[in-house]
Amino acid sequence: MNIEQLKEQIIDALNLEDLTPNDIDNDAPLFGEGLGLDSIDALELIVLMEKYYGIKLQNPAEGKQIFKSVNTMAAYIDEHRTK
Repeated sequence: MNIEQLKEQIIDALNLEDLTPNDIDNDAPLFGEGLGLDSIDALELIVLMEKYYGIKLQNPAEGKQIFKSVNTMAAYIDEHRTK
């Protein structure tokens, strides 16, 4: 899994034009004190995972663990990607 590419996809999907991949800490929380994402952003991340990696989240509650940080998201993608 290319972490830099994932960060670019997150920036594009969430229209975070003022950020670069270097601004996003791999272990920082995506929600709350980290990037400060919200529930609408979570839906965008779900769409991103389906679009680029063929991953469909069946249980939205899983998202809380998956989207904890860029690293947890990348690990989930590595394990479950279909494309």
